[in-house]
Order: sequence, then structure tokens, then C-alpha cells
Amino acid sequence: MTNERRVLVHPDKASLAGAVAARFITKTLDILDAQPVAHIVLTGGTMGASVLEAVASSPAHTSVDWSRVHFWWGDERWVPAGDAERNDGQSRAALLDRLDLPAENVHPFPASDSGISLDEAADVYATELAAHGVDGLTHPVFDITFLGAGPDGHVASLFPHRSGIQVTDRTVIPVRNSPKPPPERLSLTRPVLNASQRIWIVLAGADKASALGLALAGASRDEVPVAGIKGRRRTVFFVDREAAAEVPEELIAPDY
Repeated sequence: MTNERRVLVHPDKASLAGAVAARFITKTLDILDAQPVAHIVLTGGTMGASVLEAVASSPAHTSVDWSRVHFWWGDERWVPAGDAERNDGQSRAALLDRLDLPAENVHPFPASDSGISLDEAADVYATELAAHGVDGLTHPVFDITFLGAGPDGHVASLFPHRSGIQVTDRTVIPVRNSPKPPPERLSLTRPVLNASQRIWIVLAGADKASALGLALAGASRDEVPVAGIKGRRRTVFFVDREAAAEVPEELIAPDY
């Protein structure tokens, strides 16, 4: 089993989204050829939605048996169901609502209007993860985990100089006083993310260049959380040319 970090650079956001979408379809087909189901973690943000929209617009997406794919999220904003800020809503609009998916294959975080507290919501999602755990794990083995990263290097809702990135004894944490609105959120923890077989981090824009450069240069995960994220088999940074501005040439892969 290999454990690699690669950086793949694309000319612009549109070509980046299209390339990631094509690889996602191909890799999902490969995964389903080797095992009965696939577990995928989705992310929010502009690029997260753009990739899913590119999947939906690709004729090749119909070749995937989506009924065998389970979708999860790396984090969520603690806002009401249906709020435009929710990551799951963005993902549904971009792709999931266009697929013939069994309802039980979609695993959104609880919403703020669900009648439970933020702490209880973290426990609810932890229970959901555990229900799909295998080999004694308290969570599924995620086949592909999509993530973005903020200009500050935060990943999911694990922020710099906050305790969340250090939590190792929980699968889901409540997040309060987030430096990025809204202030309350839910997030998977670093050990759960790092248990993923493949982590695909999709970044675009000049404002991401510094965080990416620091992460690849070995920055502390407490200062640049994305630096502490690494999949079991492979970690790929799919980036556009602007985001790659501070990546050393020797770390850029010619192909994947």
C-alpha cells in the first residue's frame, strides 16, 4: 500500500473542476468493481460544488451504480435545514438530487432546527458513523474524502490555534466561536479524516497559495491544520495555477 502526497496543477477553476470530476467517476467505478459499496465524504464551498456540478454534467456519471455509494460530509454549519449555507444543500443541488439515490445512502449532519443541541447533534452523527463502521472502527472506511482549505489553512471546521485539530478521542466535535461565520458548526475530527483511503483536497485561487505552500513545507498542523491531513493510501492536492504559486516545482506531479 502506498502513501503519497501529490500536487496536480490545472490552468483554471473550470478545468480543475472538470478534471477532478472525471477522476472521481473513474475511481468510483474502480472502487465499486472491487467492493460492494463506497463511502464518500463531500465538502462545501465553491470548488466543492463546482466539482459535483461537473460530475452531474458528465455523460459518464450514468455508468456509476450510485445506489451502492454512501455520501457523508466533513463538516456542516449549524443552521436550519434548507438554509443556503448548509454544505449538504449545496451538494444536493449540484449533484445528489440528480441521482437515483436511496435516502439511507445520504448522511447529512443534523440541522439547528432539529430540536437537539449542538452537542447532541455531534453525538447523533457519531452514532450514525458508528453504525457503518467495520472491523471494530467507530466510522466507515471512507474511500474518497473531498476537502477544501481556507486561506488560513483550516480544513473541514478544524481551525488554526483551536483545540479541534488536536482531538483524537472523538469522531465528531461541536465547534463554537468559529473564526469564520457562522460561529457554530459540526466537524469530523482529524483521525477520522486521516483514516480515509484517499483524500482529495481541491483548491483554487491566489488566496490559497500561502496555506498550500506552508502545508507542503511541513508546517505545524496546529498553525496550518491542512498540513496534518493525510490519507492512508494517497493524498492529492488538485489545484489551479494561482493556488500553486508557492508549491516547490519538485512537488508538482506531471500526472496521477
